[in-house]
Amino acid sequence: MVAAIAQGLHLSLDQRDHLSRLAGHHPPARGAESQHVGPGILRILDRLDDTPAEVVTELGETLRQTRMGIALLGDASVRTGPGRSLGHRWFTDPGSRSLYHPDDHGYLSRVWASGLREVIALRGPRSRAAALAEDLLARSEEFRQVWATHEVGVRPRPVKRFVHPEVGLLELQCQTLSDPQQSHSLLVYTAVPGSESHEKLQLLSVVSAPDPPGRMT
Repeated sequence: MVAAIAQGLHLSLDQRDHLSRLAGHHPPARGAESQHVGPGILRILDRLDDTPAEVVTELGETLRQTRMGIALLGDASVRTGPGRSLGHRWFTDPGSRSLYHPDDHGYLSRVWASGLREVIALRGPRSRAAALAEDLLARSEEFRQVWATHEVGVRPRPVKRFVHPEVGLLELQCQTLSDPQQSHSLLVYTAVPGSESHEKLQLLSVVSAPDPPGRMT
């Protein structure tokens, strides 16, 4: 509850830690293990209500989303455990791939395996990243095959292709703003103005708008 209050007030890490001590608790972890989104990132996110955007950890766990982020990618708040990581879902839940263009699946598998290998090298063999890899090695034959190639440096392509169930194919550019203190990234998805994908994003904004007060669903 203290952590939720600190996040809701957009407190800095030092302010959050002070609040925790006043409440009689040890401050939560900082850095890679932290779920606390920095106030600067939150202020930017608050201004992006009409744009798909999300804050993610280095393991692909979504911590915060805009309204349009939920409309595009689904509500991340319903996910728990290892399944909070898109990389984990990618290899263990076939349905999680339906949002992405089929022609990109093979490359995205390499991206996730490569990124996870780099995080393990950075955080060490006892890290959450290492535990995630061990779980995937036990559960996914495809992950075992991709992992065995030992690839690093495979980066996401600048244009992501989504196949949305309501508006169809979307080609979106992904801009990234990093918070090095927390190892979090703000991902913002945009379409070229005047393009078909831009028109579809506008349509998605309409169909995903919250119901007015009093309306029955």
